Amino acid sequence: MSFIRVLFAIFFPPLSVIDKGCGSFFIIFLLTLCGWIPGVIGALVILNNPKN
Repeated sequence: MSFIRVLFAIFFPPLSVIDKGCGSFFIIFLLTLCGWIPGVIGALVILNNPKN
């Protein structure tokens, strides 16, 4: 995980996971709509998952 991806996860959570698939994008988008912190946490979890 690069520094740029972490910055995207902090400031624009849905954009940081757009290359992980449509499902991940929409999950993070909905989490971000519920609140910024859940979106950031979800994006960081998805980015740190080695299976994706």
